Amino acid sequence: MSDSADSLQAPTLDQIRQARESLGNRIKVTPSWRWQSSFVDRKLGAATSLFLKLELFQHAGSFKVRGALRNIMARLQDAKEQGVVTVSAGNHAMATAHASRALGVHAKLVMPRTASPVRIEACRQDGAELILANDVHELFGIADEIQAKEGRVFVHPFDGWETALGTATLGLELCQQVEDLDAVVVPIGGGGLCSGVAAAVKQVSPHTQVFGVEPEGADSMHRSFEANAPVKLDQIQTIADSLGAPHAAAYTFGLCRRFVDGLCKVSDAQIVDAMAWLFQDAKLAVEPAGAAATAALFGPLRDELRGKRVALIVCGANIDVSRFHELVSRARIEGSAPEVG
Repeated sequence: MSDSADSLQAPTLDQIRQARESLGNRIKVTPSWRWQSSFVDRKLGAATSLFLKLELFQHAGSFKVRGALRNIMARLQDAKEQGVVTVSAGNHAMATAHASRALGVHAKLVMPRTASPVRIEACRQDGAELILANDVHELFGIADEIQAKEGRVFVHPFDGWETALGTATLGLELCQQVEDLDAVVVPIGGGGLCSGVAAAVKQVSPHTQVFGVEPEGADSMHRSFEANAPVKLDQIQTIADSLGAPHAAAYTFGLCRRFVDGLCKVSDAQIVDAMAWLFQDAKLAVEPAGAAATAALFGPLRDELRGKRVALIVCGANIDVSRFHELVSRARIEGSAPEVG
């Protein structure tokens, strides 16, 4: 841990509680559900207690609305006068569109043309104006031009105080629902979710380990940890487009460096298997990002966390039926996670 990460201003528990109160009924209290079955026992051992934080049931289908609301509410008067702008492959765009409609704000969303048509249509239905870019690396530049020209409030998809404060409310909620956790596993895209959840969990329960999981083809936080500074990726190659941030950012990187105990990576094949397991055994249809924590527990973290009380963040479910079917049909239902003897 670097000195700068250790001295970084993190949201306090009082601030997180106040943030949750400010959000009120604009967000849902999503359930934490214990996943118990013979399948889980075979894969992880009967002594493992597994809980799923079902944030896929949040407004707009993912955790993102927590941070989007906090960012807009922090500059609400400016946002109402000038509007907001953001960049996203889908979930953050949907959350910003939802939050903007709820708060009476006009939103411009810069999205890649390759984004899911279902996500694009959901944003339009919430009244947002869309600008489609040819490449994910162009998104921030286009948004910067719009912000400079129109004076719009930029709602960052994964960095900043308000973003982390919003996602920290999820971590606090989890700790209130499930006590004495040994570990929490959190997907990482840009780090906005993991930084906030980790900051809350480690302050409520210092003994609880927090692990971040990234796709192999979008590992900006791994590379940033190795460099001890935020790193930009030259390319992104993963089916988990919601975790495909093109770079790590200073504030969320710092919080992750301070509060996250370890990182791991999962392959697209492992993510697909996890999607199938969640659907077949837990009856949950999730997008690839929503299965990343499950893929990590049933894969690289399996031996380390066997026999522990573990919570997984199921972060989103914004995927259309045809794409879900296409991915799950690739799954290796048996053999990907060896059974426990």
